[in-house]
This record gives sequence, structure tokens and C-alpha cells, in this order.
Amino acid sequence: MRRREFIAGAISAATVSRLAAQPAGTSQRLAIFSPSEPSALMHERSENRYYRALFDELRRLGHLEGQNLTVETYGSEQNTSGFAAMAAEVIRSKPDVVYVVGPGAALFKSAGTNISIVTMTADPVAQGIARSLARPGGNITGVSVDAGPSIHGKRIALLHEMFPAMSKLAFVTLRVAWEGIQGPAVRAAADTAGIALVGIPLGFPASEADYRSAIASASRDGADAIMVGDSPDVMRNRALIPDLIGAAKLPAIYPFFELVEAGGLMAYAFDLVELNKRVANNIDAILRGANPGDIPFYQASKFELSINLGTAKALGLAVPATLSASADKVIE
Repeated sequence: MRRREFIAGAISAATVSRLAAQPAGTSQRLAIFSPSEPSALMHERSENRYYRALFDELRRLGHLEGQNLTVETYGSEQNTSGFAAMAAEVIRSKPDVVYVVGPGAALFKSAGTNISIVTMTADPVAQGIARSLARPGGNITGVSVDAGPSIHGKRIALLHEMFPAMSKLAFVTLRVAWEGIQGPAVRAAADTAGIALVGIPLGFPASEADYRSAIASASRDGADAIMVGDSPDVMRNRALIPDLIGAAKLPAIYPFFELVEAGGLMAYAFDLVELNKRVANNIDAILRGANPGDIPFYQASKFELSINLGTAKALGLAVPATLSASADKVIE
């Protein structure tokens, strides 16, 4: 068992009696902060299987939405004055714990609030919101979807194996990531692979028009392949993005399997069902009385390769036998 998993389990077990002592009929409050997603997704009966996994795990742990758990959602409908204003609204409401999806955890950290935060984000140490993965400190814990610089090199290598003629790669990602921790890592990975790189940064949240402009920009800049960065915006535009890239006749690798289902060429993706279950266990530990700063961040370590053979054929690409054999999911 990994040390950070053991520590998290020990914290949860040590604090279970505190929840048991909670007065009957008391409802604890969970706020979900995801400025680029519709609020309707953020509930137990969501059409989104990742939110369903979150709530299924919370239910298994004894937290039932509408019974002993009140869920307050802050999604795209509330994002009228910017997500800094949304974060301030959450802080004023003083929930028991906030689940922050994607960029935004720093807003709660910098506010100096004691509200407990669980986040799913990129490297929290590089962002300055945690002292270390093992002991985050302060009022924050969660899941890191950034497995380090090597993940970018792996995605570039997989796309290069699929498309050996690749010479210039466009990286479509959030501006906060490109100008922060992702940019240098992706540039280094592209240099190592001998591939020219052009960054196409987007604001957050990114609109449909932003993605149309980004894909058009990649073509204008002479990119012959695209790598899409991970953000909640990508999942929200999972049908649009592969459609635009397919129309541009560009091979691409994505961070989520759903975009391959929608017609994208390939993805090397972390397991969002597993990660949302991890988030639920963090929320559970905090609601039972644990200090979030003592709960280790979990770092994504399981990744799955998926390939759409129909899209490869449409692009005139022969899928290498070694790549096909190593794929976890193949769409015929």
C-alpha cells in the first residue's frame, strides 16, 4: 500500500467517531465549484458518469444528498461576473467543504479562509496551493491529475508513433496552464522528441468560439498535429473539438476517452471515475472532522490508451500493430 493512501485511510478511520456524534437531522453542506460546467451535472442523478461516481461513493460512505448532505452548485450559469466573484460568493456562504474542479483552488487559498477545500487540479505544489503532496498544509487537499512532465512526453510519443511524419505540434490548453506549469514541461518534451511546438492558450472558461478560433489558428500556424490539454472545458466541448480537428484533417491526441468516442483519433487518459471516488473519500474524511492539510494529495498514476480506428482510416493513418496491441480501448 502506498504511504499517502495509508495516511489518508488512517486519518479517515481516526475521525469516524466525530461524524457518528453529529446530532440527528443535521445536514452538512458541500459546495461544488466548476465554472465551466452546467450546475445540473453536479448532483447524484447526473447524466455525467464522473459526478455519478462521486455521489455513489459519497452515498456508500454515508452521505446522502437531500438527507444528511446539502449540495450547493456553482456552475456555468452562475459565472456571469467571473469565477473570482463566484469564489467570493462561495466563501461568504461558508459551506463545510468545497469541491473545486479545475483551476480556481488558488482563489480560495489566497482568500485566507478556513473553509475546507478538496480540488481536482494540476500539480498543486507547482501552483503554490500545497506545501507537498504528502502534507499539503493549510485548508486544502485533493487529487492531482498531473503525473509530472513525463505525461506530456508520453502523449507526444504516442501521437508521433501513430503519425511518424509529425513535425509541428499545436498544444491547445488553458492560458493559466500554458503560462504556468504546463508550458515549460510540454516545450521540454517536444524538444526532446525533436518536434516543433506552438502553444495556443485559451482563457478559462473557454467557449465554443474560442475552440473554433484555436483550431483555425493551429492550421494557420502550420501545425500538422494537435495535442489537447486537460480541463473541464474540454469535456464540455467533447463533441465539438474532435469535429473541428477532424474537419481540419489533423491527427490529435486528447486527455479524455470521451473525445475518442466522439470521433477523436486517440487519447491517453487518467481514470476520472477512480479520481472522483478519491475526491469523495477526501470529502468524507473532512466531514468526519479531518484537517484537509493533513490529508495527502493523491496523484493520478493509472492511464489508459484509446484509439479510434475509423478516424485513423479517415486520416489515412495505418495504426502500428504495437500501438493497437497496447491500447486499452479500441473503437472500430
